Amino acid sequence: MQLAFTIIALLILAGATAAVALRNLVHCVLCLAVAFVGVAALFLLLGAEFVGLAQIMVYVGAVAILMVFALLLTRNADLPATGPLVSKSWLTGVSIAALVFGCLAIGILASGVGQAAPPSPQLSVRQIGEELMRNYVLPLEVLGVLLTVSMIGAVVIAMTDPKPD
Repeated sequence: MQLAFTIIALLILAGATAAVALRNLVHCVLCLAVAFVGVAALFLLLGAEFVGLAQIMVYVGAVAILMVFALLLTRNADLPATGPLVSKSWLTGVSIAALVFGCLAIGILASGVGQAAPPSPQLSVRQIGEELMRNYVLPLEVLGVLLTVSMIGAVVIAMTDPKPD
C-alpha cells in the first residue's frame, strides 16, 4: 500500500506541476486531468469509492468539457505557441509553493494527526445511491437540468459567429 500511495502521489505532483508550468492550454488541461485521475485513484486507495468515482465522473469529465470549450472559444488555438515551454517566473512560483508547503506542514504536525482516528462509517456506493434516489430526487433532477442548460448555453455562446461590420 505504501508503494501504491507513493506512485499515486508522484503522479499527482507531476500532473499538477506540469499543469501550472506549461504554456500551451491544451497541454495544461491534459496534465490537470492526469492530476485529477491521480486524486481519484488516491480516494479509491483509501476506500472512499463514492468520492473516487465522483471525482472521475465530475472532475475528469468536466476537464474534458473544459478543453472542448476552451478550443471552441479560442479560435487561434491551432497557432504554434511562441516562446519558451516553461514560464519565466517559475522560481517565484516554486518559492511560494515551498512557503505554503512549510506552513501546511507546520500546521499538520502541530495538530496531532498521528492520533488514532475514530472508526469510519461503512457506507457503500449503493447505500449513497439509494439515499439520493429516495430522499433527494428533486434536487438531483434540478441539478441535472441546470447543468444541461448551462452546457447548451455555453455551446450556443461559443458557436455564434460575429456579425460583419
